[in-house]
This record gives sequence, structure tokens and C-alpha cells, in this order.
Amino acid sequence: MILASPSELAMWLSLLTIIAYVIPALVADRMGPNLTRRYLWLAWLMHAFTLGLGLWGETPRFGFAPALSVTVWWVLTAYTVESQYFPKFKARWVMAALGSAAVALSWYFPGQPLQVSASLWLPLHWALGIASYGMFAAAVVHAALMTSAEIEIRKGNENQSGLPLLTLERLMFRFVLIGFILLTFTLIAGFVFGEQLYGAAGVHWKWDHKTVFSVLSWLTFGALLLGRHQFGWRGRRAVRVLYTGSAFLLFAYAGSRFVLEVILGRSL
Repeated sequence: MILASPSELAMWLSLLTIIAYVIPALVADRMGPNLTRRYLWLAWLMHAFTLGLGLWGETPRFGFAPALSVTVWWVLTAYTVESQYFPKFKARWVMAALGSAAVALSWYFPGQPLQVSASLWLPLHWALGIASYGMFAAAVVHAALMTSAEIEIRKGNENQSGLPLLTLERLMFRFVLIGFILLTFTLIAGFVFGEQLYGAAGVHWKWDHKTVFSVLSWLTFGALLLGRHQFGWRGRRAVRVLYTGSAFLLFAYAGSRFVLEVILGRSL
């Protein structure tokens, strides 16, 4: 028997994962809500395998596309859990598009080979950072759904999301709060374990582009939560601030890596 090479295995697994995402989006009305959720869980699990193959395979790699893929996986995790509590939540097309695009992009741009690091704190630092990415991305998805629902209601059309605007808004701020907590721990870990992370004695904080944009995003999200609590920010104002903070966070890693890997064709 001829075994598939790692690249062929990654290609086929990515293709099957994309199909698993697309099926519930296309034929969900025929399958029913329970079977649709099972297919989404299957796609979510296969997505996890594709990530694991890239991060812990024969040649571990990471870059802007795998980072986005992990982020989307966190968004899908939030959606699959939410769908258990809100069965009427209709976002399968959005989830299928995000999942399919993330898996395809990660396969086409697998990133640079990971260097062996002596720091045991680097995986924790990355895990916290990517988890915060995912929570803020989930907040952005809910903000987009909320904005779309508001426009449809103003036109006199039915809210296609399946959830009331107040519920979408409450979920959006819940994800912002969780993401803010995770981002705070990420920055704290980067400062406390700076010597181990950067491999330089006496270096606790490295003011590179990742740090600058991460701090800017932390300040923006903090202002959003403070404005919500003290001044009752909501609606378009809250969404604009959320988008601004998310843009800063995107530039902190994925955006800069995209420029380096794709446009400039080199690694850090």
C-alpha cells in the first residue's frame, strides 16, 4: 500500500473539511436542525485535525493563514456551542464561508517552518493570543449579524439571524469581555516572561509592531467596555469601536505576517 505524502494528506484533509462545512450550509433545510448541528460538529473536528497536522506534523509550520484558521476555528467553536442554546440562530452560511475560506487559505499558505524554541512559555503566550483573536472575531461576526439584522428590520423585512437584536448585542459584548481578559493575560505573559520569550537577558518588553498594535487594540477594547458600562454605548458606535480594535489586533500578527510572507516573500 502506498501512503500519501504529508502534503497530499494535508490537501485531502483540507478538501474533506471544506466539503464538511459546505454540506450543512447547502442542504440544512432538508437535514433538519439536529443533523445540521452534527455536521457542523464534524466539520469543526476535521478542522481541528487540519490544524494539528500543520502545527504538529512532520514539518510544523505557522504563519498568517494558520493563525487566521485557528481564529476561525474558535469562532466556529463559539457558534456550535451557541447553537445548542439558541437553536434558532441562523448563521450557517457565514460559518461555512469562514470555515471553508480559512481551511483553503491555510492549505495554500501553510506558513514558515517553526524554529525550535528553548522557551516553554512561548506556546502559552501564543495560545492566549490566538484565543483572544478568536473571541474578538466571534464578536465581529455577531456585530456584522446585528448590523445586517438592523438594516433588514428598518426595511420592514424579517430578521434573518433568528435572534433578537438585544440578544446579538449581549453576545457580542460577552465575547468582547472574554477576548479582553485573554488579551490582558497575553500582554502580561509577554511582559513577565519577556526574557524567556525573546531570549535576551533584561528584556521584559519588546516594542515591535506586534506589541504596539496589541497595546492599541487592548486600549480600544478597554475603552469599548468602559463606554458600555459608564455611558451605555451600543449600536453603531459600539460596532465602530469594535471594528477599530479588531483591525489593530489583526495588524498585530496576521496582517504583518501576510505582508512578510506573501507580499515580501520572507519570514521574520
